[in-house]
Order: sequence, then structure tokens, then C-alpha cells
Amino acid sequence: MIKAEQLVKKYGMGELEITVLKHLNLEIASGEFVAIVGPSGAGKSTLLYQLSLLDEPTSGDIYLDDIKTSELEQPEKISLRLNKLGYVFQDYALLPELTALENVILPMLMQGMTYAEAVLAGERALARIGIEDKINNLPSQLSGGQQQRVAIARAIAHDPQILFADEPTANLDSENGRLVMDAFEDLHKEGQTIIMVTHEDEYASKARRIITLKDGEILSDKRR
Repeated sequence: MIKAEQLVKKYGMGELEITVLKHLNLEIASGEFVAIVGPSGAGKSTLLYQLSLLDEPTSGDIYLDDIKTSELEQPEKISLRLNKLGYVFQDYALLPELTALENVILPMLMQGMTYAEAVLAGERALARIGIEDKINNLPSQLSGGQQQRVAIARAIAHDPQILFADEPTANLDSENGRLVMDAFEDLHKEGQTIIMVTHEDEYASKARRIITLKDGEILSDKRR
């Protein structure tokens, strides 16, 4: 489904230049649940941002369903991100003035879906991750774990090909972290492709494949 070839990402210039990813090669198939782990500064989030088309590599290529994404114009990349990919971040990124349902349906309305269609898909997504009883609550009326599950519902409501998650449990206590990981496990069982960055070994063990990075290179790639 997604492939990286000779992926390089550098930041800075001249003597301050830092190479974060070093000629990295990687393939992830449809239906996989992948955890990307490694020490701080290993390049985990940088790799996720390249694979998810949220950032541009310095060199190398990323293919999504055999589409060479570097050859796409910016509007095409935006459309690809909006329609085929889903994102979950550690800070939830919910709009505080919107209810849980309104937060979930907003991206689908941006895609051109009718309000009725978006509401139906949003309600279904909230039910899938077990938070349908909070549908009319504002983010301020939700716990951190509940807010993150709303963010997951928003990311999956349009049935993305790939769900990307960057440290989705980083701001949660252990109980809420487990609830979020339970939601990911259930989604994976339903066939959702998930690529997740985490620094928690306990949560990485929930994935079926663990890729360990160190100094911008793949140290190990293990399947369970």
C-alpha cells in the first residue's frame, strides 16, 4: 500500500545541517498495524510525517498505491490527504466550540459530503470507538481519553486507506491510554491499516509489526 525508497530528510543548512532520515527503505501492506519506535531523536515522527504526506522529503520517493507522490501537484496531494488518509495527533486538535459530532463531520463536509451523509458517517464512527453517548458534548466536557477517541473517530469517519497516529497516548494517563489502544486494536481487527509512532513499549506491543529506528535508520523490523 505504501512504500518509501531511499528516503532522506535533512533540516538546516551548512554546518547546522542535520540528516534525520538516512536513505530509508520501507514497505507497508494493506491491513497492517505498524508501530514505529526508537529513542528520542531517532526520526520516528519525521518518518511518519513523510509517509503521511504532511512534509516533503529532501530526497527519495514515497509511493501510495503505486502512485509516485513526488510527481503530484500540491492540490492533488491535499486531495489525497483529505480523502484517503486519516490523522491522529497527541494534542487531539479538536475545535473547542464544536461538539464531538461536529468535530468529526467537519472534514467530511470539506470533502463535499452532504450534511446528512456526514452526520450518518460521524455517528457511525463515534459508535465504532465507543463514545456515541458523548456525541453532543464539547471538548471541555470530555476527558483526555474521550477527546482522543473523538479525534480517532474524526480520522476514520471517511474510511481512510491508512490511519496515521503520532504519539496518540502521550498526553493520557494509563487507563485512558489503554482505552485508546483498545480502539486501535478493534479498528485493526476490522481491517484498518494503522501506522503509529509511540515511545511506550506496552502500546507498541499491541501492533503486529514493530519497526525500530535509531539515528534515522531502521535498526530492526519485526512481525508478530
